[in-house]
Amino acid sequence: MSTPAVWLITGCSTGFGRELARMVLEHGGRAVVTARDRDSIADIVAPHGDNAVTMALDVTDDAQITAAVAAAKARFGGIDVLVNNAGYGYQSTIEEGADEAIRAQFDVNVFGLFAMTRAVLPLMRAARRGHVINITSVAGLAGYPGSGYYAASKHAVEGWSDSLAAEVGPLGIHVTCVEPGPFRTDWAGRSLQQTPSRIADYDETAGKRLASTRAVSGSQAGDPVRAAHAMIALTEQPEPPRHLVLGRWGYDAVTDTLRKRLSEIEGHRATSLAADFPQG
Repeated sequence: MSTPAVWLITGCSTGFGRELARMVLEHGGRAVVTARDRDSIADIVAPHGDNAVTMALDVTDDAQITAAVAAAKARFGGIDVLVNNAGYGYQSTIEEGADEAIRAQFDVNVFGLFAMTRAVLPLMRAARRGHVINITSVAGLAGYPGSGYYAASKHAVEGWSDSLAAEVGPLGIHVTCVEPGPFRTDWAGRSLQQTPSRIADYDETAGKRLASTRAVSGSQAGDPVRAAHAMIALTEQPEPPRHLVLGRWGYDAVTDTLRKRLSEIEGHRATSLAADFPQG
């Protein structure tokens, strides 16, 4: 029987992280379960003895990142799966975005994720195996009114993940971005930050979206438990995908967006090719 995989999961106090950590452990896996508030995750690990360890982890704190990775190495000898789940939503119009809020979101959603991955990669390189799973969003592949800065943070992770996959793929390390649509988590509720729009010109675009996001919190179609099943299944595939969109709404939105984008690019093929020096 093979040794159960070792997971390090960020942002486990609620939502995807909580359900994933719980399910990994219930299926016999081993996990470093993390959250900014360590007490909020104690119940997840309590029944699982030596298979689990909790760590306080704010992904913007380099010392806590180092400590979490060291704990994984000390307890389990390494890390097989890193799930970069910690993050949150920020909504505003582009024009009215608050600089402090924008930078704070990037510190968590982007720079914290980068730092977390850099800390784990030496262990995966040494083992010549591993899987980095980045929880991005449908907004990492398409932008919507009112979510421009959130989309920018997730687009950043998507592009970075392309480069990461190219670098670590030859070393036996897989990279997958999981792109959920609307799911029944705290994303649109307690965790969401908004800068309300005061400009009437945006009432019918960003304004409507800001209002509707909170209104649907708790009634989204996406099930975090089923999402956790899908993420565990990813790690069991010999060649996992680079992208996994979750939820019907997300699937339809992403495929429609990408088809339109490809059609637009192909529609201007002649202009694109004409930008080269003439062939002699």
